[in-house]
Amino acid sequence: MDIALKLAFVIVVFYLIYRFIFGAKRGLTLFEMHFKEGRLNSHKGKIQDKFERDVRAIAKAEKLTCTIRAERAGHVRLHISANVSDNTSQQIRNLFPFEYYERKSDDGGRRA
Repeated sequence: MDIALKLAFVIVVFYLIYRFIFGAKRGLTLFEMHFKEGRLNSHKGKIQDKFERDVRAIAKAEKLTCTIRAERAGHVRLHISANVSDNTSQQIRNLFPFEYYERKSDDGGRRA
């Protein structure tokens, strides 16, 4: 009985550690783009047309294989795969329309 309690305690501790490390809540995913060898394989969410065109051109020129994801967790963040060079990553960040994805206002869009 004593060993069963210890085993249960260890399992609970490991589960809590796992949830703390890997279960951190991500923000709301606004969009996700998957590129393979410069071609857009798949995408999810609403992507602004101009941004999509420009990123496709960069991906084609650089033959990128990566994932680009935008999340909102209080503020909008752009995640780009680590295998993309810093210069290319910065070019994509410069193109990203942060103001398009920021919340319009906290009043639910009502005007006085």
